[in-house]
Amino acid sequence: MPAEASDKRTPAPASCQKKTEAAVPPLPNPSTGSANPSASLHALWGYLHPALDHIVRAPTNNPAKAPAIDVSYHMGVHTAVYNYFTAQSDASSAPAGLAGFPARFSVQSEKAKASGADLYEQLDRYYADVAREIFLGAPADDSTLVHYLVPCFNRYAAGAQSVSRLLNYVNRHYVKRAIDEDRGWLRLADVLDAVARTIREDDTREKVQKRLRERRTEELKKWGFREGDPPGRVAQIESYAEAASAADRVVPLAALAYRRFRLEVMDQLLAVPKLKGSKGKGKKKRPPPSNGDKPPLPRGRLARAVKELLESKGGDEEEKRRLAGELAIALRTVGIKVDHPLRKKLDKFLPPEEH
Repeated sequence: MPAEASDKRTPAPASCQKKTEAAVPPLPNPSTGSANPSASLHALWGYLHPALDHIVRAPTNNPAKAPAIDVSYHMGVHTAVYNYFTAQSDASSAPAGLAGFPARFSVQSEKAKASGADLYEQLDRYYADVAREIFLGAPADDSTLVHYLVPCFNRYAAGAQSVSRLLNYVNRHYVKRAIDEDRGWLRLADVLDAVARTIREDDTREKVQKRLRERRTEELKKWGFREGDPPGRVAQIESYAEAASAADRVVPLAALAYRRFRLEVMDQLLAVPKLKGSKGKGKKKRPPPSNGDKPPLPRGRLARAVKELLESKGGDEEEKRRLAGELAIALRTVGIKVDHPLRKKLDKFLPPEEH
């Protein structure tokens, strides 16, 4: 790549750049004047957006801790979200089709029944934008990719956890209801065929539900669940499965953020380039074998970067192991499956308490 072209590469996002000055002060509550932040999604998002940017994007000396917002702003956000959801719920419960109600009310009522879906989808788009910024800011040099990616993910994860706490009402009101309505990471249709094969005509409802629970447990075992695990560990393991789910599944806000990081960053960096076929023949051209061994298969960019990190001569070996271990945690957290070759390679660098 020519030098002048490399200078045009997207710079690293501010959140991935370490600050050298004093700690970031809490963001004060913005003045809204007489405006009601819960009047519409547009108004609510305008009130929330500065807080999200401060928590998720603001540079900080400590990537493991997101910058705070003022207590009054925190309470203001909670109140605005609560009022917005309440207004939607009230609209959905009002009788449609009665005299005095506009003709369009029945359509509005249908939309309001999924109160919170619009805000949830807006948050998903927000995380997609942030994750794409991180991906576009990645260095072109494989030798520095892991050094860039690990602190970026740690910063992003700290922000995601902080936003999840700030907007916990979305989890309690919208996400929980969606999961109860079978719109979560694991749906009845996903396990129905396997369960149906074990159901007999005389089975009670309780037996069927037991088999469904057993099937869910089987899915969690793929992420490291073991019988007797404490509830906290089970919840952590389930969050990996949630982050690994398809984009149409409703998951808690932290898992929503991690899933977007996987889709917009990790999946792109893990993608293996396709082998080019010879012109006009339509057949893939593989590299020639060396000494009778199988030809080397192409690697994704992140796999190449990890190989360079671990096999490079010189440097701080302890730092290399730390980066490899933290990258392993990141891959697991965003839902990269246990049997992925790079996860297998990196999991041995996990700290003992993380195994």
